[in-house]
Amino acid sequence: MTSLAAEPMLEIENVVHKYGSLTALSNVSLSAAKGEFLTILGSSGSGKTTMLRVISGLETPFSVSRLRIDGENVAGVPPAKRRCTTVFQNYALFPHMSVVENVAYGLKIRKVPTIDALKEARRALAMVQLEAKGDRSIRQLSGGERQRVALARAVVTKPAVMLLDEPLGALDERLRQDMQFELRELQRKLGITFVYITHSQEEALTMSDRVVLMRNGQIEQCGRPLELFDRPVSRFAADFMGYENILEGKLVHSDGKLGEVELKNGAKVRGSVVTPGLTAGAPINLALRAERIGIVEASDDGLESTLKSKVYRGKYTDMVLETVAGQLRMRSWHGAPSEKETGHRIGWNESDAVIFAAPSC
Repeated sequence: MTSLAAEPMLEIENVVHKYGSLTALSNVSLSAAKGEFLTILGSSGSGKTTMLRVISGLETPFSVSRLRIDGENVAGVPPAKRRCTTVFQNYALFPHMSVVENVAYGLKIRKVPTIDALKEARRALAMVQLEAKGDRSIRQLSGGERQRVALARAVVTKPAVMLLDEPLGALDERLRQDMQFELRELQRKLGITFVYITHSQEEALTMSDRVVLMRNGQIEQCGRPLELFDRPVSRFAADFMGYENILEGKLVHSDGKLGEVELKNGAKVRGSVVTPGLTAGAPINLALRAERIGIVEASDDGLESTLKSKVYRGKYTDMVLETVAGQLRMRSWHGAPSEKETGHRIGWNESDAVIFAAPSC
C-alpha cells in the first residue's frame, strides 16, 4: 500500500467551481501521492465528477490557488497537454477501428509513428490480457473486454495520473467484482496514481488506498477505507457508509476515547467517541452497524429485546428488535430467533458503537 507521506503527484488547493448560482465545489483541497489509489466517493450532486473534470481540464474552475500534476502547474493548461488521461463509464471507443487501433489512437494524435504506436498498443493490450484480440472489431468484444480496452488506451500514453469516472457502472454485479480486482492489480503493477470516481462504497472500500467522501461540494471525511467504515465522523458519513442504527442523545461523560450517552428515551449506552473535545451534555449521535450487535448470554448484560420482524437474505438474516433504546436493526449470520421468543438480551463491543457530534440545525 502506498505511503500517504510519499511525494504528491496531484495537488489541489482551494478550488471553487460554479454553474451559475450553484456552487459545485467550495474551497476544496486534496492531494494524491505517487502510486496512490485515491477514490472520490459521493452521491449525485456531491461534486466528485466536477472535481475530476477540473483535474482533467474539461472544466475551468471559477478559482483555484494551486493545481499541479507531477509538480507542474496545469491551471489553464488544455486537457491534451496535461499528463493525465480519463476513462469514462461509456468507454468512448471507436467502433470503426480495431481493438489495437483504438489503443494506439492516443499515441497517434501525439505524433508517435504508426509502427511504434501499434507496438506500444499491443504491449498495453498484453497488460490487460487482450493481446490475442488486438485485430478484432470492438463490436466483437464483451462489456468487460471493452472496459479493458479503454484501460489499455489510457495506460499506453504513460500518464502521471489516471482519472476513472465510474468505469464499472455499466457492468453486471459479478463482472464488476472481477474487474475491481483486476483494476487494482493493474494499478499496483503500473505504479500510476489513480483518481477513481464512484458512488459505490463497496468499490471505494475494495480498491482504495485512501477515500475522500464528498457532500454538497465539500469534503465530508477523508481517510483510509477502514477509517471511513469503522470511524465515521458525522451522521451523513455514517449513513452513507451503511450504518443501520443511528440514535440521538446527549453525552453523559467521556474519558476522550469511550463515553456514556443518554438516548432521547432515557436509555444509557456506551460507545467510542470520535469527535474531539465533546463535553458532558453535548448533543450526539451514536452509530452502530447491524452486524456488530449480537445476543449476549449473561442476564445482567446488554439490553432486553423483543423480535418484531426478520427477513432472510440468504447469507444472513436481518431483524428489527424492540429495546429500551428504541428499535434496533441486527444482522445475524447464524439464523434468527423465532418471533415467539422474547427476552433475548443483545449487546455490542463499546468500540463498535461510534459517538460523534450531532449536526447543528
